[in-house]
Amino acid sequence: MVTRLSSQFRSEKGRAISWQVISKDGNARAGVLQTRRSLIETPVFMPVGTQGTVKGIRFECLENELDARIILANTYHLFLRPGIEIIRACGGLHKFSSWQRSLLTDSGGFQVFSLAELRKIREDGVEFRSHIDGSRKFLSPEISMEIQAALGADIVMAFDECPPGKIDFKNARKSLELTLNWAERSKKRFLELQDEGADTGFISCQDLSGRQALFGIIQGAGYLQLRKESLDRTVEIGFDGYAIGGLSVGEEKSVMYEILEFIAPQMPEDKPRYLMGVGTPEDLLEAVSHGVDMFDCVLPTRNGRTGSAFTSFGKINIRNAKYATDSEPLDPNCACSVCLRYSRAYLRHLYQSGEMLVAILISHHNLAFFLNLMRQARQAIIKGDFNEFKRKTLEGLRRESQN
Repeated sequence: MVTRLSSQFRSEKGRAISWQVISKDGNARAGVLQTRRSLIETPVFMPVGTQGTVKGIRFECLENELDARIILANTYHLFLRPGIEIIRACGGLHKFSSWQRSLLTDSGGFQVFSLAELRKIREDGVEFRSHIDGSRKFLSPEISMEIQAALGADIVMAFDECPPGKIDFKNARKSLELTLNWAERSKKRFLELQDEGADTGFISCQDLSGRQALFGIIQGAGYLQLRKESLDRTVEIGFDGYAIGGLSVGEEKSVMYEILEFIAPQMPEDKPRYLMGVGTPEDLLEAVSHGVDMFDCVLPTRNGRTGSAFTSFGKINIRNAKYATDSEPLDPNCACSVCLRYSRAYLRHLYQSGEMLVAILISHHNLAFFLNLMRQARQAIIKGDFNEFKRKTLEGLRRESQN
């Protein structure tokens, strides 16, 4: 069961979400985010459910053992298949999929970015060819808001353009202006849809409005000047939360860390801060140290499908022959059901045999590792020893080369 929000964190009626920072250690912060469906303790890792499902993981496991309070779904992919009319006819994505906790939907902007050979960006939106059947499609801020209202997400992302990491300054500024224009249009259409009652996920909520929340996205590529301008102008438009987009898209790791150190502490203190699509355990800890609250990434399940496990002593590849007779669990420090029951030797046997179960088991463990890492970071912040926790954790993760 998801814990009910205590009275000290309740927002006044009319707000879509409630947010409270309960502890800080330097710039790192622990908070409580209440949506209309879940109480979410932060920092938090959000499993990615691109097609309305987290690959290889049953919702029962996400709820009962892993206790994930919020997952992602993808506007672009669900727009193409099964299509919004089908999901709307089924009562929204929560009813369609049976997931009853919080959902955050991305706007489709990143997927459009990844379709460089199949899309054409215009002022009014993006024309692209479906990667499924080649048919022509069109996405705009207005259409993205309409799709996300039909999906019934609890947190909706503004439609943005995600520029490549190594874009030049002139084109980065042009991209930023487009994103800011789209942010204004996203908010305008979002508010209209809320007033029209188009949100299929609306639920009666004692302490909140029961409506969707809308997050704005900060862009600007690798240029600190543009990042600051994007932040200021996005805050001026006004959103329920703010995300850092356009990182881990080809830029050097040092550039990403520089941007996080620069921009995250300047983001509004009284709103959730979300780093989109990042990343490794090391990336998450770095971002937490600068004040980021929310994360998502496909790595836990993507790596799980290729036999790669995240552990407290670095990443291991279960395909390695040295695990053929290894009776140890993936991570002796992990208490997930996979580590409590299965050996490395057995998991390697499953992988070598082409058994689908191995992808399910390692993905489960990887998600447990990411979710627990954020819970441990939260506790360290509350205790006031986050820097020491970060140092020891990174020391363990750097042992990867020995495994």
